[in-house]
Amino acid sequence: MKQWTATGPTVDEAIQTALEQLRTSRDQVDVEVIDEGKKGFLGFGTKPAIVKVSIKKNPVQDVETFIHEVAEQMGAPVQVKTELRQRDIYMELEGEKIAMLIGKRGQTLNSLQYLAQLVVNRESDVFYTVMLDAEGYRDRRKETLKNLAQRLAEKAVRSNQAVKLEPMPSYERKIIHSALQNNRNVETESAGNDPRRHVVIRPQ
Repeated sequence: MKQWTATGPTVDEAIQTALEQLRTSRDQVDVEVIDEGKKGFLGFGTKPAIVKVSIKKNPVQDVETFIHEVAEQMGAPVQVKTELRQRDIYMELEGEKIAMLIGKRGQTLNSLQYLAQLVVNRESDVFYTVMLDAEGYRDRRKETLKNLAQRLAEKAVRSNQAVKLEPMPSYERKIIHSALQNNRNVETESAGNDPRRHVVIRPQ
């Protein structure tokens, strides 16, 4: 139950009735006053107040529930540590079968992150960015990409030909661009359309 419409002699009493039905507190809900009601005179013309009380959307709770459900269905249950920094949601996953959720080159983790972001933003008036990690995989992947960028830059210079990398999500492409931004021997650009967008390294 996420919302309740209630009536009462006053707006406050109608709200209290709704809170009891929703089993929550005033700070956890949004209130829409449909009718403020009317006291009347000597019992005549009395009109009850009507309010619609809705439980506030909790983006962190929604996305955690989604991750738990997907992990269970994959046979790889996890513990989730979540940190909300303004509009960024950082999630760290831990579990005995975490490799299943990471997948080859992080593809499963990337897909899960994309879906989690859809879930958290589907009914939200504010856009949230979800960053999903699994037992420090992102940091290890970052170092791998930096090393890959340097090796392929050398290859591009040595062969005097452009080198095309595999498709990557935007934040991984940024790692490649950043790793080579001070290399005067090459230039980088992103090409193609998602989900096949990739980095191209060209010799200068």
